[in-house]
Amino acid sequence: MELRDHFAAGTDVTITFLPGDNYRHNVETAAALRRAGYNPVPHIAAREMASREALGDFLARARGEADVSRILLIAGDVAAAKGPFKSTRDVCSSGLIEAHGIASVSVAGHPEGHPYLELPDALQGLTAWRDWGQRTGTRVDVVTQFCFESAPILQWIGALDRAGIDLPVIIGLAGPATPATLTKFALRCGIGNSMRALRAQIGRFGRLLTDTGPDDVVRGLRCAPAAATAPIAGFHLFPFGGLRKASNWLRDYDRNLLRPAERVATSRAGFQNP
Repeated sequence: MELRDHFAAGTDVTITFLPGDNYRHNVETAAALRRAGYNPVPHIAAREMASREALGDFLARARGEADVSRILLIAGDVAAAKGPFKSTRDVCSSGLIEAHGIASVSVAGHPEGHPYLELPDALQGLTAWRDWGQRTGTRVDVVTQFCFESAPILQWIGALDRAGIDLPVIIGLAGPATPATLTKFALRCGIGNSMRALRAQIGRFGRLLTDTGPDDVVRGLRCAPAAATAPIAGFHLFPFGGLRKASNWLRDYDRNLLRPAERVATSRAGFQNP
C-alpha cells in the first residue's frame, strides 16, 4: 500500500526515530518521501545521537539529500544518553540546527502532563524554545501528545497563555483504530485521565472491535470559545489503525477545523519521552 494512494502530495509526513534506529536509514526514507512529493519531517531523538558530529551529519544529509526544512525534536525513549545530548535543549544550544538551515522545529507538548517534569518545568522548557526561536529566526511550534478528550488540551493551552508562551500548537490526534489498539498505545505513551473517555466509548459500543476515531476530540475543540483555540495551527494524526483508516477518516470527516494544516505521521507511536 503506497502513501500516494491515500494522502495528497505536499502533506507533511513525520519519520519516527525509534531506539536503535540508524539515522542514515531515516534520511533515505526522507529522500524517498521527498521524491514522492511529500514534505518529510524526521524525528530527531537527542539521546540517540552518539556525538555532535553524528547530529551534524544527520542534519546535513537530511538537508542535502531530502531538502528537509522542518524537524520534530524529542529527547528519545532511552534512559541514558548515548552522546552529549541529554535533552532537546542540549540540541537547541548546540547551534547545529540553525547552522544547517533548518527553518522550522517542532517540540513535544503534554496536555496531560509530562512523564518526568512538573508543569512549571515543562512550561519553562517551552519558554526557552520560544526565546531560542525568536533569537535565531527559526519557527518553533509544539506538537502535542494525543488525548482522548478535548478538556485537558484546552486546559493546557490556557496554561501556555497564562505563561505568555505564544507558540503555535499542533494537536496530536489518535487515528481510527480499535479501542484495544488505542489502549495499548495509550498505556505505552503514558496517556492520563482522558483514558476514561476511551473506556466510555468501549462501554458505549459494547465491544473492543469497533474502530474509534478522534471525532469527539475535534468536536470538543470546535465547540470551545475561539480564544481558547486560537493557538491551534493544525493537527498531527497518529495512524495507529493504519494509513488506510487514517486517510478515510480525513476524507470523510467534516474537516473545517482540520483544513489549516493536515499532517500524518508514518509511525504508530506517540511521544514517549520528549
